[in-house]
Amino acid sequence: MSSDYGNLNLVLAGFGGQGILFAGKLVATAGLLEDRAVSWLPSYGPEMRGGTANCSVCLSDEPIGSPLVTDPDVLIAMNQPSFDLFYPLVVSGGLTILDSLLVPVIEPRDEVPIFGVPATQLADDEGLHGLANVMLVGKLWREHPFCAEETLQEALAACVPPRKQQLLEPNRRALHIGLELA
Repeated sequence: MSSDYGNLNLVLAGFGGQGILFAGKLVATAGLLEDRAVSWLPSYGPEMRGGTANCSVCLSDEPIGSPLVTDPDVLIAMNQPSFDLFYPLVVSGGLTILDSLLVPVIEPRDEVPIFGVPATQLADDEGLHGLANVMLVGKLWREHPFCAEETLQEALAACVPPRKQQLLEPNRRALHIGLELA
């Protein structure tokens, strides 16, 4: 069970309703499809929409000791409170991807590059309201490939439930935009 992609300890965080848990499930499903050790640990406040939501995802070629990511090598932050809470925990040499529209105040650390993407605005401009999360997963893959690109596409198809198949194509478009972000 060895891959060419290395381990990933990822925290995704934002407000409830932004699709944080779905984005984490997408990454975890890609790991499962490649027969890697995977953990996906969602956490959210009592108010599903508007409350806080975060998710820890681990992909590894070895057994995973704990599903809780306390020292992420990657952070995806979709709001200011999440960035403020989790960015200090990103390990040196890690990276952070954020929705620059919703995280306007950053104090970068030299050892942790930040990739700001106006994902919410891009999604709205493209008629993909609510799919900024999927764009940011695409950007994550662009900066830190964690699986084969084909596997990521398969994972997306697996994560969109049959009753919502009409959302598969918009999700594919959002992922494609994220994958193409320089």
